[in-house]
Amino acid sequence: MQFDGLVLLSYGGPNKPDDVMPFLRNATGGRGVPDERLEHVAQHYFLFGGKSPINALNADLAHSLRTELTRRGVNIPLVIGNRNWTPYVTDALSTLYDAGARNVLAIPTSAYHSYSSSIQYQEDIDRALGELTSRGITDLSVTKAAPYYDRPAFASANARAIREAMGDAPARIAFVTHSIPLSMEESSGTPSYRQQHMDVIAAILEQIPAPTSWDLVYCSRSGSPRVPWLEPDINDYLESSEPERTVIAPIGFISDHMEVAYDLDTQARATCERLGIQMVRSATVGTDPAFISLLADIVTSQERISHD
Repeated sequence: MQFDGLVLLSYGGPNKPDDVMPFLRNATGGRGVPDERLEHVAQHYFLFGGKSPINALNADLAHSLRTELTRRGVNIPLVIGNRNWTPYVTDALSTLYDAGARNVLAIPTSAYHSYSSSIQYQEDIDRALGELTSRGITDLSVTKAAPYYDRPAFASANARAIREAMGDAPARIAFVTHSIPLSMEESSGTPSYRQQHMDVIAAILEQIPAPTSWDLVYCSRSGSPRVPWLEPDINDYLESSEPERTVIAPIGFISDHMEVAYDLDTQARATCERLGIQMVRSATVGTDPAFISLLADIVTSQERISHD
C-alpha cells in the first residue's frame, strides 16, 4: 500500500494551566477518579507552568521526521493526533483527508506493545474513523504501524545516549519504563511487555561499557493501590540500593515528557539527592538521527505494519 498521509499518535498534554484539569479528566475518563485525586496530579503539571513538555517535543519529532522524509523524496502531509488533548485523532485524520490523503499510516509515539501503549491507539483510530464515517467520510483507510522496540536502531540510539551519560566513571544503570498493571502485562502477548524491555536492554548492553550492575525498574504507576503493577518503582529501588553513581536510562519513553520531566528529573532526582546518590540521566531517543531514520524506514518500507 502506498501511504499518502502520516499521523503521529500521542497521549497528548495540556498547553496552559486552564487545560490541566480538563486534560486529566479526559485521561481518566470512565475510571471514576475524583477531582480531589486529579488536583493532586495536576500539581505535577503546575510545576512546569501548567504546560506539558510533550506537545513541543512531538512538534520537534514531526519536524525532524518530515525533514528526513523530504530528503528521501517522500512528500506527504504529516500531522499529530492525540488521545487526550487537542489536536485529537479525529481532527488530525480530518486534516489529512482535507489535504487529499486516503491511505494513512499511523505511528504511535510509543515503541512497545501492551494495551495502553499499542492496542489502545488502534481503538483511538477506530473511534475516529467511526466519527468521520458519521460525517460522510467513508473512503479513508488508516493502518497502524507495528511496535518498533525490536528494531536495531532503537537500541542503538538508546545505547549512544547511555554511553554519553556513563562517561568514564563506574556506574550502575537503572533502565526505566512506564509501569503497567500485572493483568496488562500478562495479556501483552509474546514477548511480554517486560520481556520486550529486557530484549532492548540486552541489545544495549552489547554496545556500552559494562555497568557495575543494572536493573529494570518502573515509574508512573497510578490507580488503586490494591491493584498490583509491575515493580520495583524507581524510588523504591533507589531507597533499597547502595548509594553509588547511577545512570537512569528512560528506555521506555521516546521523549522527555511528563513521566521523565517529573517522575525522573524531579522526583527520582530528589530521592537521589536525599540518599547521597550521584544521578546521571541519559537522554531519550527524541530526535536522534538514527531514531528518526528508523521512523522514516517504517514509512517507506511496508514491512511489519500491523501488529494488533
